[in-house]
Amino acid sequence: MTTPEDEFVYDEATGEWVSAADLANSAAPEASDAVEVRDSVGNLLATGDSVTLIKDLKVKGAGQTLKRGTVIRSITLTGDSQEIDCRFDGIKGLVLRAEFVRKS
Repeated sequence: MTTPEDEFVYDEATGEWVSAADLANSAAPEASDAVEVRDSVGNLLATGDSVTLIKDLKVKGAGQTLKRGTVIRSITLTGDSQEIDCRFDGIKGLVLRAEFVRKS
């Protein structure tokens, strides 16, 4: 008869065989997996923040220039530490580099 203490599971993260009881105890998600996105002056950005452009930016494919000082509301983080997704009038799928924005 096999007890749960006798069962082992292969942990792909560490590459080792670990007892099932130990793996269940260490299954808590880690906060270090989150990507930190910082603006041009080092402020931490979060989804839903408003940002201000610090430089005139030509938007490829839209034939439009976003002027310095333009406020972009309700940004979304993409999972990349240097890119943020946002919406602006007349431009679909606008992705900005974090180095060109400052948190409002």
